[in-house]
Amino acid sequence: MSLILTGVVKVIAERVGFVSRPSRNRLGERSVALGGGIAIFTALAVIMVAGAVAIKLWRVPAPLAESAGIKVGDFLAKINELAVILLCLFMLFVLGLWDDKKHLGPVVKLVVQFAAALIVASLTETRVEFFIENRVVTVILSAFWIVLIINAFNFLDNMDGLSAGVAVIVSLVLLVAAVVSGQVFVGGLALVFAGVLLGFLFFNFPPAGIFMGDAGSLVVGFLVALLTLRTTYYQQVQSGRWYAVLLPLIVMAVPLYDFISVTLLRVIQGKSPFVGDTQHFSHRLKKRGLSDTQTVLTLYLATLTTALGATFLYQVDTVGAVLIFIQTFMVLAIIAVFETTAKNDKSRD
Repeated sequence: MSLILTGVVKVIAERVGFVSRPSRNRLGERSVALGGGIAIFTALAVIMVAGAVAIKLWRVPAPLAESAGIKVGDFLAKINELAVILLCLFMLFVLGLWDDKKHLGPVVKLVVQFAAALIVASLTETRVEFFIENRVVTVILSAFWIVLIINAFNFLDNMDGLSAGVAVIVSLVLLVAAVVSGQVFVGGLALVFAGVLLGFLFFNFPPAGIFMGDAGSLVVGFLVALLTLRTTYYQQVQSGRWYAVLLPLIVMAVPLYDFISVTLLRVIQGKSPFVGDTQHFSHRLKKRGLSDTQTVLTLYLATLTTALGATFLYQVDTVGAVLIFIQTFMVLAIIAVFETTAKNDKSRD
């Protein structure tokens, strides 16, 4: 569905002139269709609603439900939570689509993002517990985490295929964690999410024929944050391995590093953190002679390296966990070396 919808949206966007044009804030020399977020959101919403309706109307045979670990009653009891999640997705989709057309300021975008984050954190179980029992504190922490991840993937959408591809890797790792925890529906959502993004990537991989725009990146970031908060890590830490709850930080180390480093760099330069430029790690790699495809694949590889370590976090002892954290730090150190070298080359020029 995502593949077909993306193709249709691409044709329509080109005909009506809904395109991204070359600018100093994006490395590119051609106009590319916008509206990929329309296909992403529509495919996700249709599949989520259709799945909920199917489960509600179709009586799952008891032997099948038992063997698959499906507790239909538990899911039906949380239909309202799914409705809240869809509402928040719609809010962010409309905000992103509006921004793609009118270029809103950062204040409006942050207000709506925090509103959606607070709604989903307070009205559903999409919260970070992290051994904290105070509900108000967990809601606030969750809201900040959701907004952070939303903007991390919004920032990451600076090169063809980058944000969607990294989100696929992250969602598949969270799928593994959900399966290990026996979370059928969370794992199903992660699988659907990855499938939707792969359909979009068919048109978005370099050279991109369509961009997701903010209508897509805000939705993608929100769902990644949702999956990190809904996936249960506590069943994986029954032997006292509490550090398994840090899995999201490990698997998203590269996107978070890019977001934090670029934000700090802009602040130091006296610029707004929310004004786009070409100082991302991907841009630095391209300036060193890599093609778009080589740059994107390099970042995929870096994300996969940290993600593979994260998948073993719940199985290892303390020494193993320390080694995984060291590996993550080393991957980020390699990124820092690239950035430092690029600065030195520039100073010599």
